[in-house]
Amino acid sequence: MVLNSQQQEMCEQSKWDFTDLKALFLNCTLKPTGQLSHTEGLMAISKAIMEANGVATDILRPVDHDIAPGVYPDMREHGFANDDWPGIQAKVLAADILVIGTPIWLGDKSSVATRVIERLYSTSGVLNEAGQYAYYGRVGGCLVTGNEDGVKHCAMNILYSLQHLGYMIPPQADAGWIGEVGPGASYMDEGSGGRDNDFTNRNTTFMTWNLLHTARMLKDIGGMPAHGNQRSLWDAGCRFDYPNPEYR
Repeated sequence: MVLNSQQQEMCEQSKWDFTDLKALFLNCTLKPTGQLSHTEGLMAISKAIMEANGVATDILRPVDHDIAPGVYPDMREHGFANDDWPGIQAKVLAADILVIGTPIWLGDKSSVATRVIERLYSTSGVLNEAGQYAYYGRVGGCLVTGNEDGVKHCAMNILYSLQHLGYMIPPQADAGWIGEVGPGASYMDEGSGGRDNDFTNRNTTFMTWNLLHTARMLKDIGGMPAHGNQRSLWDAGCRFDYPNPEYR
């Protein structure tokens, strides 16, 4: 069973309808599909909570794909023979909730996570129908696993990046697990205590519900209100609440 009794009870007692929401989990492990990912083991808790509430979920390992480096939407237009990112980007834009998961290496997020964030940035100049940046109206969170210090460092980097691109970050939108520093048991290993760790389970649960509640609120009001944040109007010369300099 992925969820413990307390997590199950929270799902059963929920009075909110999340069935029109979609969530995408990007597991930035270095391991291709078919190999055990401890990060995906932790992500499974958040995913199970969402699914228990009727959210459509998808989980994807970017390492399975040929993602070119760069900061343009399709790097095939900039000299690369292959680039699977446009297909992944379509899934990102179809999701109300994005959760990035990463292991810790050398105290930092994985190289795969770095590339994913670079490619998310490649769409930062695209605007939605309201003239806002494309990621407005979506929420983001992150999950981190490893055997060395760095959970909060990785979370700060990932969550800053997501909000800078336009994602709304709810309260306590991160969680993680680290084992004993140095070589040793990882999250899913027998005897690690990872899956039974109350602190990790609590934070993962809070993160998931906060993502759901924030996505619900944004969906219900039609996204982030479009005033004072429209790139299209700013470029056209509007300065919102500032007086027009021509009439000073």
